[in-house]
Parts: sequence; structure tokens; C-alpha cells
Amino acid sequence: MRGVGARRWRRVASQVGRSVTVWAVSTLTMLVLAGILPDFRLQSPTGDSATRIAVTAAFGAGAFGVLSAVVWPLLVRLFLLVPTLVLGLLVFFLNGALLLLALRLNPAERGDAAPETAVVVAAVMSAVASATGGALAVRDDEAYRRRLYRLADRRRRGGPLGPATPGTVFLQLDGVGHDVLLAAVGKGLMPTIARWIGHSDTPGRAVRPTHRLTSWRTDWSSQTGASQLGILHGSNHDVPAFRWYEKDRGEVMVCNRPTSAVELQHRAVEQAGHGGLLTVDGASRGNLFSGGAEEQALVLSIATRRRSRETRSRAGYFAYFSDPANAVRTALSFFAEVGREIGQSTRARTRKERPRVGRGGLYPLVRAFATVVERDVVVAAVMGDMLAGRTAVYADLVAYDEVAHHSGPTSRDAAKVLERLDRSLALIENVAEHAPRPYRIVVLSDHGQSPGETFRARYGLTLGDLVRAGCGLPVPRRAERTHSGAEARAAVRAALRRPGKEKREEYRPARGSEPIVLASGNLGLVSFPDVHHRMTKEELDARHPALLTTLANHPGIGFLLVRSEEHGGVVLGPFGTEIPLDQLDENPGPLADFGPGAADVVRRTHSFPHTADIMVNSWYDPAEGEVLAFEEQIGSHGGLGGAQGKPFLLSPLALSAPPEGLVGAERVHDVLRGWLDEAGGPQVPVTEREEKAA
Repeated sequence: MRGVGARRWRRVASQVGRSVTVWAVSTLTMLVLAGILPDFRLQSPTGDSATRIAVTAAFGAGAFGVLSAVVWPLLVRLFLLVPTLVLGLLVFFLNGALLLLALRLNPAERGDAAPETAVVVAAVMSAVASATGGALAVRDDEAYRRRLYRLADRRRRGGPLGPATPGTVFLQLDGVGHDVLLAAVGKGLMPTIARWIGHSDTPGRAVRPTHRLTSWRTDWSSQTGASQLGILHGSNHDVPAFRWYEKDRGEVMVCNRPTSAVELQHRAVEQAGHGGLLTVDGASRGNLFSGGAEEQALVLSIATRRRSRETRSRAGYFAYFSDPANAVRTALSFFAEVGREIGQSTRARTRKERPRVGRGGLYPLVRAFATVVERDVVVAAVMGDMLAGRTAVYADLVAYDEVAHHSGPTSRDAAKVLERLDRSLALIENVAEHAPRPYRIVVLSDHGQSPGETFRARYGLTLGDLVRAGCGLPVPRRAERTHSGAEARAAVRAALRRPGKEKREEYRPARGSEPIVLASGNLGLVSFPDVHHRMTKEELDARHPALLTTLANHPGIGFLLVRSEEHGGVVLGPFGTEIPLDQLDENPGPLADFGPGAADVVRRTHSFPHTADIMVNSWYDPAEGEVLAFEEQIGSHGGLGGAQGKPFLLSPLALSAPPEGLVGAERVHDVLRGWLDEAGGPQVPVTEREEKAA
């Protein structure tokens, strides 16, 4: 008992010592700033002695520290109703307001600062206090653990778990392809990953690996919505693309729209027969879908729910920003990232780099949120989950995917993001040493990205323009003047036997029958909303005789998938190529360049109830690995072709090896589920259907 009491008093003394040291450093910082900044003073207008000035600084620093600890969390909770980007701007002003209040609390009323100066002083003092506290706690494992525990604001209902039951952390590096990861390791950009897979930069020096790296193949819809839904919930049935039109509901579904995410998760749960990978003692962080987890933060599928203490989707923001030092540090990094993006895009424009897309407007803010705010909050939440001993955690880090879309998957901009992501992995690995149970860290990606210029940049018109031209509908004059547009209109006139100078209004389709054209990377979807079933090739030819020919013969299009009354489904290619789906194995036709397994994933998508009338996959160059995005992206994913369909799975050697030739997100779910079973972790509830099958 005396030993326990002595340790308790030592902890108290250590905490008091650190608090006094931080207070002293903050006081000194305030004195230095008062000497540097003309609009910040710690004395009366007539002057004061050095002792009075020091006392004023000490009082101000102490009051600011107390207000930051007590008032700041309340302010952050209040401002959770404010959009996140606005909150980032408010951080500095709120911190400055606390400093002014601290100065006003001084009974002697000897301190004062201009509002704009108070913002600067508060930011510097928060950063210095955070750095000092962190440095003092470096050698104190208990202090480090307590600080991180408070950071994530996790609360465990049960007691600590023993070391016999390891937990599992799944970290998704969004959009990082298998080959991109290997290239980054080879260039020394990701030393943590390199160490895990046993890669050494020193010739002749062997490094024992702790993880195995394997690749897997995505479904046709190679994008986060389909992949993450399949990985977390075990089913991505009827998700043909990132966005698609559902005729029975008259609605466009978009995977990153909260209402669509809710519906997709509900369908997946019904299809799979269980709540998801994280149903028992799981946490979902920064994902589109919950995976059935009770602990959720920054999860899109719960964003439309009425917020409560348990289900508030932005709870992760409060947990992180309740520490004012974190708020200031992340806000500073946020604005630094905005400046970095503006500089990088300006350099690309002045050098006339190709391919290139527009990166103005709000994009610098969007990029900074994805690469700084989302990363910091999600990583902090994962660390809190580990220190709380949670059994299974799945988190998505979207930074690379966002930057690669606009800068290119192999660009220098994207490489810098990979470096920062590797540091996040190292931090999570270090935190595992302080957790109450051992953790197995699994890193995976949901898809890769394929490079290439946009369809519009190469041909001067969008896929929507081409479809409208093939239907005989009016198109913008810029599209009319292109070679592709002229050919499409000529094909329409020939198919309808119209003279060249006849006005287009004479063969315009009926009102309300115009096609809906949607893009998901290099995958396009064409639907006719006035026809309430999936149209057949025969119906399309009768209604728009030139449309399928125009699309199939275009050099920027690889192949089409349409329903057929005669064959059930057919793949169309140039020069009249038409191959029934059941004959693709013997004669892949236009699918030959897209590699093994292309026929299987096309047939699977054909079976979906909400597959579009016409599914369009862009041209693909197997030699260069390039595709043509139907969106304004120079790194794209969503269809077939190249690195976008080859993500990775990095797992500890302690877990069983995944099967060779792993195809589809649903199969990845089965692998992850098996690993949780091996670790004695949460068992995904077995469905009645699975029991009968067994």
C-alpha cells in the first residue's frame, strides 16, 4: 500500500512540476512577444517596474492556460454546428478572444493588445505550451498515454482486456495502388512501410519483414463507394458506379451523398444478412459507411441522423479540437496546405504541364481539409480507440486520393502526401506500445488510380456532348466544331436519312426523353428516364439509330455494355463488334486489353437491377497504363483499365495469408472477417443463410 501511495504522490508531483514549467515557459513567451509586438503591452501607459511586468505576464499566461483548458472545449462543442472549413478560420479568432479575456481578468488591468495582435500572441503561446508539455512528457509513458486518451475522448464501459486477445486496426489509404506503394517504398518515401515489408536501402543488409504485401482486383466499379461498402458490409451488390440513375425511384444515387450512403448501407445489410465487419466492439473513423460499429466519427452514413451524444458524426472533431494546441496546430497546417496547393497549381500552369486540370475555386480549401484536418482528426481518433482497448478499428485516410485526382497519381505533389501518411502510420505504431492490449495493424487500399488526360481535353467535348450529338440533340457550339461532334451529327443524319442542311429541331426527341449522362472516373453511364425499364439494344437502335454506333466507334471509348433481347447482354466495340456476354471467355473482343477477369466483372455488373441503359468504359492504353477520364481528373478511377483496379493489402505475418488471385471487395471482407476470428476478436454475427449453407 505504501508503494502504491508513493507512486501516486510521484505522479501528482510530476504533473504539478510539468504544469509549473509550462506556465513559466508561457510567461517567458508572453514577455518576449510583448517586447517584439508594438500593439501588445504588459504595463501601464506610464511604465512599470520589471517585477510588475513579470507578474502581469505570469497572471496573463496562467489565466490564458486555465481558460484554454476550461472554456475552449465548451466553445468547440458550440461551434460544431458551424461548417468545418469555417471552424478552421474561427480557431485563431476564438483563441485571440481568450487571450484578451485573460488580460482583462488581471486586477491591475495593465495588459492590453490589439485584436489582430491577440490572435498572433494566442497562436504562438498555444503552440509553445503544447510543445513544452509534449517535450516534458516524452519520457513519461503514463503522461503520454493519458494525454492521447483525453485527445480522443474515448470512454470504455468494460475493464481492460488482457494481452491474450489482440486488437486489429485497419487503415485504408484511399486510392493508393499496389504499384504506387512499391514505387514510394523504393524511393524512400515510406520508411515505415519499407521496414514492415523488409525492404532495405542498404545493399547486403537484410531486414526481417513483419508484414506481407499482396494485391487484389477490384470490381468494375473501382471506387471507394463500391469497395468500402463491400469491405465493411460484405456486399456491394447493385452498385454499378460512383453515381448512377435509378429509374424506379427517379433519383440519382451518389456514393458520397449522405442520403445515398444511408440507403446503400441499408441495402448491403439486408443483402449480407449481418450488420458489418465492426458490429461487435468496433469503431469506424472517416468512412462512407459504419461497418456496424457502435463508435463512429466522421462517418457519412450517419450524417443525416439526428445527432446525439452516441451517434454524432462530428464527435471526432470535438474530441480533437477540444485541445486548443491541436486546434492551432491543425489550423496553421491547414493554411500552409492551402498555400502549398496554390503554389503547386501556379507552377504547373506556368510550366504548361500536361495533362492538367483546373485547380481553382474552393479546391485549395477542399484539399487542405482532406490532407490536414481529416487526417489529423482520424489519426487522433484511431489512437484514442487503441488506448481505450477497442477490439477492431477501421479508418479511411483520403489525402492521397484527393491530391492524385488533380495532380496525377505519380506526381511530386502526391508523393509528398505519401510521405506524410507514412508518418501517420509510424505514430499509430508507436501508440500501440502504450495500448492496454497488443494490436495488429493492417493497411489496405480500396482502389488505385490510372493516369491520363481527360476525355474533354483530348477531343474537345464531353461524353454528355457526344451522347447528345449521337441522339440528334443540340450540343454547345464548341462541341459542334470538334471532329467527334461533326462525325456524330453526320452519323445521325445518315441513320435518319436526313439532308445535311435540315434543321436539327425537326428530329429532336420528345420533351422529357433526353438522356441522363453521368461519369464515374473513366466509366460513363447513359440512362433514358422516360423508359422505366433498362432499355435493350434493339430499343436503343430503334429510337436513336446512330447512338450506339457513334459511341462504339469513337477512339476515346473502349467498349459498351448493353442489354440485348436476343443474347441477354452484349459488349459492343468498334467496327460493328458485338459479342454476347456468355462468349467473352472464348472471344474477349474489346475487353482483351483490359486484362484477365474483365469479362467476369462486366457480367456481374450486367446482373445488377440498376445498371444503366448504356455502360461506357473509356479507351485504355495497356502500354502506358493510361485511361481517359469523363470527369475533370488526370488521376482517375471508377472503371476498368490500369492501376485503378489493383489496390493492395498489407497484413502482419501473424495473420493467415490471403488467398491468391483475390477479386472483389466482398472477398476482401471475408478475409478481414477471418482475421478478426483468428485474433479472437469480434465475431461478425452468423446469418441464418450461412448456418444453413454450413
